[in-house]
Amino acid sequence: MVGLNGAISGCGTALVTPFTASGAVDEPALRAFVEWQLSEGVQFVVPCGSTGEAVTLSAVEHRRVIEITVEQVAGRIPVAAGAGSNDTQKAIAMSREAKSAGATHLLHVTPMYNKPPQRALIAHFRAIADACDLPIVLYNVPGRTAVNLDAQSCLTLAADPRFIAVKEASGNLAQITHILRERPDGFGVLSGDDGFTLSLMAHGGDGVISVVSNVVPRLVVELCHACSRGDYAGARDIEARLAPVIYAAFIESNPIPVKAMLQMAGRMEDSLRLPLVPLAHEFRALVRAALVRTQLLAD
Repeated sequence: MVGLNGAISGCGTALVTPFTASGAVDEPALRAFVEWQLSEGVQFVVPCGSTGEAVTLSAVEHRRVIEITVEQVAGRIPVAAGAGSNDTQKAIAMSREAKSAGATHLLHVTPMYNKPPQRALIAHFRAIADACDLPIVLYNVPGRTAVNLDAQSCLTLAADPRFIAVKEASGNLAQITHILRERPDGFGVLSGDDGFTLSLMAHGGDGVISVVSNVVPRLVVELCHACSRGDYAGARDIEARLAPVIYAAFIESNPIPVKAMLQMAGRMEDSLRLPLVPLAHEFRALVRAALVRTQLLAD
């Protein structure tokens, strides 16, 4: 869902990028995949994030993946395009390209590798907002970037209406609840970790940018709906059904297991770009069993 100030909530899918066996972006598979996601009820989609292997897309491919997603969505739900970089000027250029391609929102991760201090993170995000006028979702994932956007820095940015939400994947529930307690009205807090969605929403959070909704979108949508209406007993039941897929989805680095699941389900090739490689053979039975338990595949 999208609010009056551009705020987004509910289940958003961090879309994988389908590749052909030869490694090219598989445009027909991407279109079919986005359409299936919409038919399953997701509230928004996020192309060109970590799950979409954005760091291995060329600038032309990055724009094209966003364009295809926007074309297929056709205005039905928001498209929050990943445009993050550890080079602020590159992040600005990617943001402008994403806007030109039709994105409705931007997702900006904290800069990786540089390890900027908190005041530099704030300066980085403000420079992007100054240069491109789309609503921005902040993305905090210190396990990948080696830098944490702390609660106070997040709240400083949240006071600026150009920043409409944070995707929180720190794994630090104390930090997340701090943000939830002190955030201004209209600033969303979204789980960036499928295993935290129920906990975050029970504390008043607004949804999830999900990896596993690539595989079982309707279940993640139902989890968010149950939490939104305060049905936490129902939400726990849904989370229990999701648990095997959540575990399997991170048995190796994301999106390696998810690509394997989608190939098993017949939705795309199990094709990744180096330095990622297909799922290790010893994990394939576990991943398949998770799909069987959620009734995505027959036994």
